[in-house]
Amino acid sequence: MKRVLSVLCLSVACCIASPGWGAEEVLRLGTDPTFPPFESKTSTGALTGFDIDLGNAICAQMQVKCQWVENSFDGLIPALKARKFDAILSSLSITDERKKAIAFSNKLFNTPAYLVAGKNNDLLPTAASLKGKRIGVQQGSVFEVYAQRHWRDAGVELVSYPSAEAVYADLVAGRIDGTLDDATVVTEALLTKPQGKNFELKGDQVKDPAIFGPGTGIGLRKEDTGHLARINAAIAAIRANGTYDKLAKKYFSFNVYGE
Repeated sequence: MKRVLSVLCLSVACCIASPGWGAEEVLRLGTDPTFPPFESKTSTGALTGFDIDLGNAICAQMQVKCQWVENSFDGLIPALKARKFDAILSSLSITDERKKAIAFSNKLFNTPAYLVAGKNNDLLPTAASLKGKRIGVQQGSVFEVYAQRHWRDAGVELVSYPSAEAVYADLVAGRIDGTLDDATVVTEALLTKPQGKNFELKGDQVKDPAIFGPGTGIGLRKEDTGHLARINAAIAAIRANGTYDKLAKKYFSFNVYGE
Protein backbone atom coordinates (compact mmCIF):
# COMPACT_ATOMS: atom_id res chain seq x y z
CA MET A 1 0.00 0.00 0.00
CA LYS A 2 3.52 6.31 1.93
CA ARG A 3 6.80 9.08 1.66
CA VAL A 4 17.60 16.41 0.85
CA LEU A 5 16.94 12.32 1.80
CA SER A 6 17.15 11.13 5.42
CA VAL A 7 19.07 7.92 6.04
CA LEU A 8 19.05 5.46 8.92
CA CYS A 9 21.90 2.95 9.01
CA LEU A 10 21.81 -0.31 10.92
CA SER A 11 25.00 -2.34 10.90
CA VAL A 12 25.40 -6.10 10.85
CA ALA A 13 28.36 -8.31 10.08
CA CYS A 14 29.63 -7.93 6.54
CA CYS A 15 30.99 -10.62 4.28
CA ILE A 16 30.38 -12.35 0.94
CA ALA A 17 31.29 -10.05 -1.93
CA SER A 18 28.32 -8.60 -3.83
CA PRO A 19 29.25 -6.75 -7.03
CA GLY A 20 27.36 -3.48 -7.22
CA TRP A 21 26.96 -3.06 -3.46
CA GLY A 22 30.50 -1.88 -2.85
CA ALA A 23 33.38 -3.06 -0.72
CA GLU A 24 31.51 -2.41 2.55
CA GLU A 25 28.57 -4.59 1.49
CA VAL A 26 25.82 -1.99 1.98
CA LEU A 27 22.30 -2.79 0.82
CA ARG A 28 20.41 0.51 0.40
CA LEU A 29 16.66 0.06 0.82
CA GLY A 30 14.25 2.77 -0.32
CA THR A 31 11.09 3.25 1.74
CA ASP A 32 8.27 5.72 2.34
CA PRO A 33 7.75 5.67 6.13
CA THR A 34 4.10 6.75 6.21
CA PHE A 35 2.35 3.35 6.31
CA PRO A 36 2.15 2.02 9.86
CA PRO A 37 2.37 -0.74 10.91
CA PHE A 38 4.59 -1.57 7.89
CA GLU A 39 6.84 1.49 7.81
CA SER A 40 6.68 4.65 9.91
CA LYS A 41 8.80 6.77 12.25
CA THR A 42 8.97 6.95 16.02
CA SER A 43 8.82 10.21 17.95
CA THR A 44 12.62 10.29 17.80
CA GLY A 45 12.67 9.91 14.02
CA ALA A 46 13.77 6.27 13.93
CA LEU A 47 12.26 3.99 11.31
CA THR A 48 9.97 1.27 12.62
CA GLY A 49 7.45 -1.27 11.35
CA PHE A 50 7.07 -4.76 9.92
CA ASP A 51 8.77 -3.93 6.61
CA ILE A 52 11.66 -2.29 8.47
CA ASP A 53 12.08 -5.36 10.68
CA LEU A 54 11.90 -7.63 7.64
CA GLY A 55 14.50 -5.58 5.81
CA ASN A 56 16.88 -5.66 8.75
CA ALA A 57 16.37 -9.42 9.13
CA ILE A 58 17.04 -9.96 5.42
CA CYS A 59 20.23 -7.89 5.64
CA ALA A 60 21.34 -9.85 8.71
CA GLN A 61 20.68 -13.14 6.88
CA MET A 62 22.70 -11.88 3.90
CA GLN A 63 25.41 -10.58 6.24
CA VAL A 64 25.37 -7.08 4.77
CA LYS A 65 24.90 -3.61 6.23
CA CYS A 66 21.33 -2.31 5.87
CA GLN A 67 20.93 1.36 4.95
CA TRP A 68 17.47 2.93 4.72
CA VAL A 69 16.74 5.79 2.32
CA GLU A 70 13.48 7.71 2.62
CA ASN A 71 11.61 8.62 -0.54
CA SER A 72 8.04 9.56 -1.51
CA PHE A 73 6.04 6.50 -2.50
CA ASP A 74 5.18 7.63 -6.02
CA GLY A 75 8.86 8.36 -6.66
CA LEU A 76 10.27 5.05 -5.39
CA ILE A 77 10.52 3.29 -8.76
CA PRO A 78 12.07 6.30 -10.58
CA ALA A 79 14.56 6.69 -7.70
CA LEU A 80 15.44 2.98 -7.86
CA LYS A 81 16.09 3.22 -11.59
CA ALA A 82 18.18 6.35 -10.95
CA ARG A 83 20.29 4.25 -8.52
CA LYS A 84 19.49 6.32 -5.43
CA PHE A 85 19.14 2.98 -3.64
CA ASP A 86 19.47 -0.72 -4.47
CA ALA A 87 15.98 -2.01 -3.73
CA ILE A 88 12.51 -0.90 -2.63
CA LEU A 89 11.03 -2.26 0.59
CA SER A 90 7.88 -0.24 1.20
CA SER A 91 4.66 -2.28 1.02
CA LEU A 92 5.07 -2.34 -2.77
CA SER A 93 2.44 -4.54 -4.41
CA ILE A 94 3.66 -6.94 -7.07
CA THR A 95 1.69 -6.01 -10.20
CA ASP A 96 2.03 -6.74 -13.90
CA GLU A 97 2.27 -3.02 -14.63
CA ARG A 98 5.15 -2.50 -12.21
CA LYS A 99 6.88 -5.64 -13.50
CA LYS A 100 7.24 -3.89 -16.83
CA ALA A 101 9.64 -1.46 -15.12
CA ILE A 102 11.30 -3.44 -12.32
CA ALA A 103 11.86 -6.96 -10.98
CA PHE A 104 10.32 -8.26 -7.76
CA SER A 105 11.47 -10.61 -5.05
CA ASN A 106 9.28 -13.44 -3.85
CA LYS A 107 6.21 -12.36 -1.87
CA LEU A 108 6.66 -10.80 1.56
CA PHE A 109 3.01 -10.52 2.65
CA ASN A 110 -0.50 -9.96 1.34
CA THR A 111 -3.11 -7.76 3.06
CA PRO A 112 -6.62 -6.85 1.85
CA ALA A 113 -7.93 -3.62 0.30
CA TYR A 114 -11.11 -2.00 1.65
CA LEU A 115 -13.16 1.14 1.26
CA VAL A 116 -13.13 3.29 4.40
CA ALA A 117 -15.94 5.78 5.02
CA GLY A 118 -18.13 7.19 7.78
CA LYS A 119 -20.13 4.87 10.00
CA ASN A 120 -23.21 7.04 9.44
CA ASN A 121 -23.51 6.30 5.72
CA ASP A 122 -24.20 3.23 3.61
CA LEU A 123 -21.42 3.62 1.06
CA LEU A 124 -20.10 0.45 -0.53
CA PRO A 125 -17.01 -0.14 -2.71
CA THR A 126 -18.95 -0.09 -5.97
CA ALA A 127 -19.12 2.49 -8.73
CA ALA A 128 -22.90 2.79 -8.32
CA SER A 129 -22.66 3.47 -4.58
CA LEU A 130 -19.81 5.97 -4.92
CA LYS A 131 -21.18 7.94 -7.90
CA GLY A 132 -20.94 11.65 -7.14
CA LYS A 133 -18.71 11.08 -4.11
CA ARG A 134 -15.12 12.24 -3.53
CA ILE A 135 -12.75 9.35 -2.85
CA GLY A 136 -9.17 9.92 -1.76
CA VAL A 137 -6.28 7.68 -2.84
CA GLN A 138 -2.53 7.82 -2.51
CA GLN A 139 -0.57 8.78 -5.60
CA GLY A 140 1.25 5.89 -7.23
CA SER A 141 -0.57 3.24 -5.21
CA VAL A 142 -2.50 0.21 -6.47
CA PHE A 143 -5.52 1.79 -4.80
CA GLU A 144 -5.26 4.76 -7.13
CA VAL A 145 -4.97 2.41 -10.11
CA TYR A 146 -8.06 0.45 -9.04
CA ALA A 147 -10.15 3.57 -8.46
CA GLN A 148 -9.13 5.05 -11.80
CA ARG A 149 -9.96 1.86 -13.66
CA HIS A 150 -13.21 0.91 -11.93
CA TRP A 151 -14.72 4.09 -10.51
CA ARG A 152 -13.57 7.29 -12.24
CA ASP A 153 -15.49 6.85 -15.51
CA ALA A 154 -18.64 6.00 -13.55
CA GLY A 155 -18.88 9.46 -12.02
CA VAL A 156 -16.74 9.02 -8.92
CA GLU A 157 -14.48 12.02 -8.22
CA LEU A 158 -10.98 10.83 -7.35
CA VAL A 159 -8.61 12.97 -5.30
CA SER A 160 -4.95 11.88 -5.26
CA TYR A 161 -2.64 12.70 -2.36
CA PRO A 162 1.14 12.46 -1.89
CA SER A 163 0.77 10.43 1.31
CA ALA A 164 -1.71 8.26 3.16
CA GLU A 165 -1.54 10.66 6.10
CA ALA A 166 -2.84 13.47 3.87
CA VAL A 167 -5.73 11.24 2.75
CA TYR A 168 -6.71 10.48 6.34
CA ALA A 169 -6.51 14.15 7.34
CA ASP A 170 -8.95 15.17 4.60
CA LEU A 171 -11.23 12.23 5.37
CA VAL A 172 -11.48 13.28 9.03
CA ALA A 173 -11.99 16.91 8.00
CA GLY A 174 -14.85 15.93 5.70
CA ARG A 175 -13.19 17.08 2.49
CA ILE A 176 -13.56 13.60 0.97
CA ASP A 177 -16.24 10.95 1.47
CA GLY A 178 -13.99 7.91 1.69
CA THR A 179 -10.70 6.28 0.80
CA LEU A 180 -9.55 2.98 -0.67
CA ASP A 181 -6.61 1.60 1.28
CA ASP A 182 -4.85 -1.37 2.82
CA ALA A 183 -7.11 -2.53 5.65
CA THR A 184 -4.21 -3.27 7.98
CA VAL A 185 -2.56 0.11 7.43
CA VAL A 186 -5.71 2.22 7.73
CA THR A 187 -6.85 0.32 10.81
CA GLU A 188 -3.53 0.96 12.56
CA ALA A 189 -3.09 4.54 11.35
CA LEU A 190 -6.68 5.80 11.62
CA LEU A 191 -9.47 3.50 12.75
CA THR A 192 -7.93 2.65 16.12
CA LYS A 193 -7.19 6.32 16.83
CA PRO A 194 -9.63 8.81 18.43
CA GLN A 195 -9.89 10.80 15.18
CA GLY A 196 -10.98 7.66 13.36
CA LYS A 197 -13.78 6.65 15.71
CA ASN A 198 -16.50 7.66 13.24
CA PHE A 199 -15.08 5.63 10.33
CA GLU A 200 -15.05 1.96 9.41
CA LEU A 201 -14.28 -0.59 6.70
CA LYS A 202 -17.24 -0.68 4.33
CA GLY A 203 -18.60 -3.70 2.50
CA ASP A 204 -16.52 -6.57 1.18
CA GLN A 205 -12.82 -6.75 0.39
CA VAL A 206 -11.98 -5.00 -2.88
CA LYS A 207 -10.42 -7.48 -5.29
CA ASP A 208 -8.78 -7.36 -8.70
CA PRO A 209 -5.86 -9.81 -9.09
CA ALA A 210 -4.63 -7.98 -12.19
CA ILE A 211 -4.19 -4.78 -10.16
CA PHE A 212 -3.39 -5.92 -6.62
CA GLY A 213 -1.29 -8.93 -7.60
CA PRO A 214 -0.30 -11.73 -5.21
CA GLY A 215 1.00 -9.44 -2.46
CA THR A 216 3.97 -7.21 -1.78
CA GLY A 217 7.63 -7.77 -2.59
CA ILE A 218 11.02 -6.09 -2.74
CA GLY A 219 11.52 -4.16 -5.97
CA LEU A 220 14.87 -4.26 -7.79
CA ARG A 221 16.31 -3.15 -11.11
CA LYS A 222 15.81 -5.85 -13.73
CA GLU A 223 19.50 -6.17 -14.43
CA ASP A 224 20.36 -6.90 -10.79
CA THR A 225 19.71 -10.63 -11.05
CA GLY A 226 22.45 -11.55 -8.60
CA HIS A 227 21.00 -9.26 -5.93
CA LEU A 228 17.54 -10.71 -6.55
CA ALA A 229 18.78 -14.28 -6.06
CA ARG A 230 20.49 -13.38 -2.78
CA ILE A 231 17.44 -11.53 -1.47
CA ASN A 232 15.10 -14.39 -2.39
CA ALA A 233 17.42 -16.84 -0.63
CA ALA A 234 17.36 -14.63 2.48
CA ILE A 235 13.56 -14.38 2.41
CA ALA A 236 13.29 -18.17 2.18
CA ALA A 237 15.73 -18.55 5.07
CA ILE A 238 13.92 -16.21 7.48
CA ARG A 239 10.63 -17.94 6.69
CA ALA A 240 12.16 -21.36 7.28
CA ASN A 241 13.98 -20.50 10.51
CA GLY A 242 11.01 -18.82 12.22
CA THR A 243 12.28 -15.24 12.06
CA TYR A 244 9.46 -14.13 9.74
CA ASP A 245 6.71 -15.54 11.99
CA LYS A 246 8.31 -14.05 15.10
CA LEU A 247 8.38 -10.59 13.51
CA ALA A 248 4.84 -10.91 12.15
CA LYS A 249 3.48 -11.72 15.61
CA LYS A 250 4.79 -8.36 16.86
CA TYR A 251 2.34 -6.59 14.58
CA PHE A 252 -0.50 -8.89 13.56
CA SER A 253 -2.95 -11.36 15.08
CA PHE A 254 -3.66 -13.01 11.72
CA ASN A 255 -1.74 -14.67 8.89
CA VAL A 256 -0.27 -11.64 7.10
CA TYR A 257 1.49 -13.82 4.54
CA GLY A 258 -1.82 -14.93 2.99
CA GLU A 259 -2.29 -17.89 0.71
